[in-house]
Amino acid sequence: MSTRQGYAFIGLGHLGGQLAASLIRNGFAVSVYDRDPAAVECLVLLGAEAANSPADAAARAGNAITCLASPKVSEAVLAGPDGLLEGLPSGGSWIEMSTNGQDEIVWLAALASAAGVETLECPVTGGVHLAAVGKITALVGGEAALYARHRPAIEAMCARSFLMGPVGSAAAIKVITNMLAFIHLVAAGEALMLAKKSGLDLAQSYHAIVASSGNSFVHETESQLVLNGSYDIGFRARHGRKIRRAARACITYRCDLSAGQAGLWRQRLVDHDREAARGAVGTELRASGFPAKLEAEISQIIN
Repeated sequence: MSTRQGYAFIGLGHLGGQLAASLIRNGFAVSVYDRDPAAVECLVLLGAEAANSPADAAARAGNAITCLASPKVSEAVLAGPDGLLEGLPSGGSWIEMSTNGQDEIVWLAALASAAGVETLECPVTGGVHLAAVGKITALVGGEAALYARHRPAIEAMCARSFLMGPVGSAAAIKVITNMLAFIHLVAAGEALMLAKKSGLDLAQSYHAIVASSGNSFVHETESQLVLNGSYDIGFRARHGRKIRRAARACITYRCDLSAGQAGLWRQRLVDHDREAARGAVGTELRASGFPAKLEAEISQIIN
């Protein structure tokens, strides 16, 4: 039996499922809840305990971790009926790994504090492919002592973590990193299209850029999924709405997402932005030899 702290994990999507799996593999007792029974079953097969609600999961574990789609969902899971605050004991901890705006996480932390629950915000950055092998990076906001208490669990999920300051600090840096990622993605699309229009081989152009001063983490990883045509990064364009609301500064992430566009992988913004700005419908950036999904070995940024 593990002597480590137990955790409830709520939100077992592309990212959350990988993070929860890392906790289980590293010997933590984990109770899980998600609206998708299949996602719960996958974690149960790894050794998690299934719960009937967020409140039930939190009561079993004493601490809770969430990785959810929006601040509205985070609020419902935290403070709604059968929410975490109904199950967490006074003195328990809530680790929020969702991406929130700074004002939103400060407000949610205040709700938790009123119920005697301490909050550690812990959004992650690097991609689902790195989360799958425990090499993603955590951006942490909260009290240093609380961070130290839960650092073993954070390090079980993440290769690196940075304590940025009080609650709200991690939200600010996460917005900054996501803003840069979107800018880099659009810039990479512009570069590949210029290569295409110049008659260059796209695969050779990709590798030349990787070896150049113009390389970036986004180009090295996500440009592969553009060239393959899968766009399958596990991050959909609708999630970028949070970034647009919070940052208001991403210079070319300007498209209005329709219901159909919101479900696209975010790499499709390369095509969408070009079609909106240049009318280049039908121009595809494709080259052979690139994967449909990213593996951790692709990135040399985190070793």
